[in-house]
Amino acid sequence: MSTRQLESLPSSFSMYPKALFNSLKKKSSSSTLPDLIINLKNSAIDRQHLAAYNTVCGFGQSDTLSPTYLHMLVMPLQMALMIEDGFPFPLLGLVHIANKITQYRPVNASEKVDVSCRFGALKAHDKGQQFTLLAEVHIGNELVWAEETIYLFRQATAKTGDVKAESDKPKATAPVFNALWSIPADIGRRYAAVSGDSNPIHLYNMTAKLFGFPRAIAHGMWSKAHCLSMYEGRLPNAFVVDVQFKLPILLPAKVGFQTAVNSKVETHFAVLDAKSGKPHLAGMIKAL
Repeated sequence: MSTRQLESLPSSFSMYPKALFNSLKKKSSSSTLPDLIINLKNSAIDRQHLAAYNTVCGFGQSDTLSPTYLHMLVMPLQMALMIEDGFPFPLLGLVHIANKITQYRPVNASEKVDVSCRFGALKAHDKGQQFTLLAEVHIGNELVWAEETIYLFRQATAKTGDVKAESDKPKATAPVFNALWSIPADIGRRYAAVSGDSNPIHLYNMTAKLFGFPRAIAHGMWSKAHCLSMYEGRLPNAFVVDVQFKLPILLPAKVGFQTAVNSKVETHFAVLDAKSGKPHLAGMIKAL
């Protein structure tokens, strides 16, 4: 596996022209991903950016990084991997379906971090192909944070199994929520401004329709961050937070947040459509 050392965090905006060019030309069923690690050493935290991120995602202002903030340093490295010539899929229009973060200890904004990112597994999915991106953050020789991110490249696939008729499906009971959120139509653009993730599916209805969505959809990582903001001040120092993104949140949206403590070390949470109860996100926090 080859390694590329970066001197500074790449600009997501500067990479979008190549992402657009590759997306227009690439539709592949390749079974390989680039064999590359991208490293960024001794990166400082921009406190103004941290404050802007906390505001958009619902966190209070603090020198301790929110659990999802380091994804802001990882995401540009992920994008750099996905615009490599050997990457087989169009970047624009990829769907984020799962994300797992392990925080080994809290990180302070005064600390400098080393970030690395590489591809993980590529495998079939019932709606196309999915692949994993793996990231680690070290401070010195100490691993403080790690992430597994799974994306889906949607393709037409043969349907298998029996499909129940609507009349045969169990009737859903009205969900009970711990909180209701009114998510504004511009949250995709606001999150894109702080994250650099300007995938067109999140920005405007018109651009989302180009990729098969009826309206713009919320970023999965914004949804995850907003969920974790509900536990601010109550999270353990070391934990895993694992989320599966279900149905996209079409903007604007009214959704409900649910949470339940399942054991001494596990808390489960979910985001559902406030009216229909259809699931948008399911997650679990587990203390280490």
